[in-house]
Amino acid sequence: MEGLERIVKEHPFFAGMKDEYTNLIAGCAKNVRFEAGQFVFHEGEPADQFYLLRSGRVALQISAPERVLTIQTVGESEIVGASWLVPPYRWGMDAKALELTRAISMDAACLRGKCEDDHSLGYELMKRFMPILIQRLQASRLQILDVYGAHS
Repeated sequence: MEGLERIVKEHPFFAGMKDEYTNLIAGCAKNVRFEAGQFVFHEGEPADQFYLLRSGRVALQISAPERVLTIQTVGESEIVGASWLVPPYRWGMDAKALELTRAISMDAACLRGKCEDDHSLGYELMKRFMPILIQRLQASRLQILDVYGAHS
């Protein structure tokens, strides 16, 4: 487990977080990998993980009539998945590995339990997720304007 604790602590998403929190979080972690073209998750499925990307690239996509829109592509040192935070804990889009991608998978039920036990940890995680959520919402908005604005 020492390796995962170090990786979690060194990931930019957790920069500056107290060691006691990163140690708790690392208890919910495991290494995963996705091959090029493999889906990390699909829209509507249970959001039971989130991922710290270590290498590779993942496309965040939504399906529109007769096309798939890539909202954003994320890579090394970024995260994938925030739907685990908010009921009903379902993915709002697809995530697809564009190349071999290595990540740390965080068990959502484990993390939610730790956040319920320590609301300060929950608040710390929320502060880290909110800027990412807002940025991805803006990226989605721009994609929608690009698709539908061009046809007006």
